Amino acid sequence: MTFSVVGRDPRTGDLGVAVASKFLAVGALVPFVRGGVGAVATQSYVNPNFGPEGLGLLTQGLDPQAIVARFRETDADIEQRQFGLVGADGQSATFTGTGCHAWAGGFAGPDVAIQGNILAGPGVLDAMRAAWEAGHELPLPRRLLATLRAGDEAGGDRRGRQSAALLCAGPGRGYGGLTDDWVNLRADDHADPCGELARLLDLHDLLFGRPQDTRPLTEDELKWLRALLIWQDYATSLPAGDWDADTEAAAWALYGTENLEERWVAGGQVDPAALAYLQERYPEPF
Repeated sequence: MTFSVVGRDPRTGDLGVAVASKFLAVGALVPFVRGGVGAVATQSYVNPNFGPEGLGLLTQGLDPQAIVARFRETDADIEQRQFGLVGADGQSATFTGTGCHAWAGGFAGPDVAIQGNILAGPGVLDAMRAAWEAGHELPLPRRLLATLRAGDEAGGDRRGRQSAALLCAGPGRGYGGLTDDWVNLRADDHADPCGELARLLDLHDLLFGRPQDTRPLTEDELKWLRALLIWQDYATSLPAGDWDADTEAAAWALYGTENLEERWVAGGQVDPAALAYLQERYPEPF
């Protein structure tokens, strides 16, 4: 009893799922993503085994249509199920069983599968498809979320709202560049779950985004930073003048404490997004 979008960014190979439902903690059951392999959304009297099984079959080389056929053969309750798959090569499939509650349906095209059941009507999927196609320049998490919100604004789940989730993976996208798991956000029980997901994604981008444009700290910014570091007990004293090793060690400790380590830039350089956050959090005078 859910609507979802499964998508791939053809520029980066990133894969992901966004989902919303009048259902508690929909993110615990519907989305499954594995970097370099594929993404699956399984819903409507959900068979949660379709997630890991679908990813496993993609790993073995089956294409999404063949996986649909496999699930039809192996699940006696297949006509109550709905699911969508996108592989690492962009091939996709969507399935809606005849036993799904109306309105139910789906669309599959290159790099995307969109599906939903107990929807306000077919206009929900039409709005989601239009948003997906319009968002081709967005990073995948933003594109998926825009698609989900378009469906929500078009009526979404006709029973109402409760939860939403966004799950994405991509090569080296995870924390510290050490894993492929990237975005994993959930609003488990919320009056406006898609709106809450947007708030969480903004926070995720601040804390886990990596510097895109950096520049040297100005003289006034360096003076402000040193005063902050002393005030917050990261150092007892710091010399004036150019950037030095003591300032660097204290600043690194500040960034780690503030959960901004992904935005850290050494050597007296700064990520403007991190600096703006710190300046808002710690306005002068100290």
